[in-house]
Amino acid sequence: MGMTDPPLVVVTLPPVLMRLFPGAEADVTLPAGTVAEALDALDARWPGMRDRICDSRPAIRQHINVFVEGERASLQTRLRPGASVFIITAISGG
Repeated sequence: MGMTDPPLVVVTLPPVLMRLFPGAEADVTLPAGTVAEALDALDARWPGMRDRICDSRPAIRQHINVFVEGERASLQTRLRPGASVFIITAISGG
């Protein structure tokens, strides 16, 4: 059985991550079959980004939401070709 390349998906990053990682773009197209693979691909481009999104369990941090095609997602959520993945940070009150 041959290996197939993961589908290309589009990840939209929140402004806070773009500020923390110079050169990061709002929309990043990358190959990923799951949300976890998408975060690994982001971390390969901008080392440390995965740690800002995930905790040590590993799971998505409490103050971060990841949506795939408008549905809340987990690290295990599968991605179809062309899927839209949105990473959103919670707004903290002062």
